[in-house]
Amino acid sequence: MSMRTLPLLFLNLGGEMLYILDQRLRAQNIPGDKARKVMNDIVSTMFNQKFMEELFKPQELYSKKALRTVYDRLAHASIMRLNQASMDKLYDLMTMAFKYQVLLCPRPKDVLLVTLNHLDAIKGLIQDSPTILHQVDETFRQLTDIYGGLSAGEFQLIRQTLLIFFQDLHIRVSIFLKDKVQNSNGRFVLPVSGPVPWGTEVPGLIRTFNSKGKEVKRTEFKHGGSYVAALKEGSLELYGDRVLKLGTNMYSVNRPVETHMSAASKNLASRTQESIVPNPLAKEELNLLARLIGGMEIQKPSGPEPGFRLNLFTTDEEEEQAALTRPEELSYEVINIQATQDQQTNQELVRIMGEFEITDQSRRSASKGDDWLAMMDEL
Repeated sequence: MSMRTLPLLFLNLGGEMLYILDQRLRAQNIPGDKARKVMNDIVSTMFNQKFMEELFKPQELYSKKALRTVYDRLAHASIMRLNQASMDKLYDLMTMAFKYQVLLCPRPKDVLLVTLNHLDAIKGLIQDSPTILHQVDETFRQLTDIYGGLSAGEFQLIRQTLLIFFQDLHIRVSIFLKDKVQNSNGRFVLPVSGPVPWGTEVPGLIRTFNSKGKEVKRTEFKHGGSYVAALKEGSLELYGDRVLKLGTNMYSVNRPVETHMSAASKNLASRTQESIVPNPLAKEELNLLARLIGGMEIQKPSGPEPGFRLNLFTTDEEEEQAALTRPEELSYEVINIQATQDQQTNQELVRIMGEFEITDQSRRSASKGDDWLAMMDEL
């Protein structure tokens, strides 16, 4: 497991979340001033300096439920509100889109280019706010400084960590199904055409060398695909050409998007509920999660600002039906942690988290200890 995976996972999922919210805000004809406020507030919270400092510290990935908690708080960082079913659908779309992008990366290092594509597009969503643009640019510099010099092996470990995180998610998405890049069982179709990874040759040739390293034979074979050589490597510059299109906004054209759980995914989810077996690391993850959320700075409106509800479904009836039909084990119980940059609030949060320490007396009571672990696993 790579300790450098969390920032890439968070920023790419966050970028997909912003794409989806932007599309739904336009589809529901939300007034321009409200839509801009929502996007600015979420991006400002997402790229807050203290939050980024916590995010970029080397650490293991959070569980799916813990990470979902962060995005639930992030999505509600402004005047917009989402019902449970819409938040579920939003998170499903985010995770499946990024999973698809990770699978299709020609080489492991290209996941960094996918991340930069997301940051480039995010800047396009908040062009009217120089302060927030500066926040995004600072994160861009952190990314290139930390990840620009990593070896191919380190990126391979990052990609493997991401694929382990996504391996049990097989949610069908209408866009992917219509474009025939996803099968009816929720699994993606990998292409056998297009450019090969930068620095590699088009398959079809076997070279044989002797003991002195001299080429003595060439044999051609049919590879069954339609590959071409990569013309150039994607740029890591602030305004460079990424070349790779993965991670760009696929909702720029207004298209209805639906998600469906396949029967296999429902059965698999039933067998792999995270709350069945107590996790001894749950308390530590809760502390890390609290510290991460504690870095979020929510900008409270200076005056009364009427909120509004955003629906990720076409109609309210569809949203209500989705809430009724979603498997109970896949519903997320979100922790409502009130934490800001205020020092006193953060100290209070630390004190509350400290109360979860397991004392010697509690260890002597096995049933009580099991109850605490079970409670923490449910978070």
